[in-house]
Amino acid sequence: MVDSVVRDQSLPKDDSVAALQCRTVVREYARGSASMFSSKADVPTVRALDEVSLSISTDEFVAIAGPSGSGKSTLLHLLAALDTPDRGTISVAGTDTASLSSRGRTALRRDTVGIVFQHFHLLPSLSARGNVALPLIERGVSKRARRDRAVELLEQVGLGDRATHKPGELSGGEQQRVAIARALVSDPAVLVADEPTGELDTETGHRVLDYVEETADGRAVVVATHDQHVIDRADRVVRLRDGRVVSDA
Repeated sequence: MVDSVVRDQSLPKDDSVAALQCRTVVREYARGSASMFSSKADVPTVRALDEVSLSISTDEFVAIAGPSGSGKSTLLHLLAALDTPDRGTISVAGTDTASLSSRGRTALRRDTVGIVFQHFHLLPSLSARGNVALPLIERGVSKRARRDRAVELLEQVGLGDRATHKPGELSGGEQQRVAIARALVSDPAVLVADEPTGELDTETGHRVLDYVEETADGRAVVVATHDQHVIDRADRVVRLRDGRVVSDA
């Protein structure tokens, strides 16, 4: 039974200020591969997202919650322009992601979206400062400006004294904060995070959540999570079940 608090999904809150928008989004994946005796149409599929519609505004901190397999990570990948829907539209800062080439989506992510992964994805050969500065290289930012910006972000997440340390010399919580700083180094309009506290102890997770929450000022922040502490602190919680929005409040 769908909860009574579900929004009227045909009426987004305010299109004029939406940083992210989904309209009747469907995403399906094949359960297997076609054999030489079967066509692609014969391959069974699973519907990871089933006509999902929502609108997320600048300055909102939104938690995407639900059990494993509910579609959280699939939705997050679409909102981050890492994937495109089979049907429906995803708009990031007013741009329909399906209208872009792969290179165009890469540019959109570079300029508009910061991504925090659960497993950090830091390069072990680089210092914390070098990892944070990486996204600025493709943008043509000078070496000095990259270094200064990276140090500024590390100081903001409480790691100014760890700038020259490599990931192997940092704790899990410190590595996650480096990942947050890297996601913010280009000052993106949107920050998406996939289970940012999932591998951290409770105290460290709370500190990391503090930094994520602080970034919501001036940008849309979307976090896929199982963590009740994240859910409790979000401005809004979108709950998924079997690929559908069952509550949004």
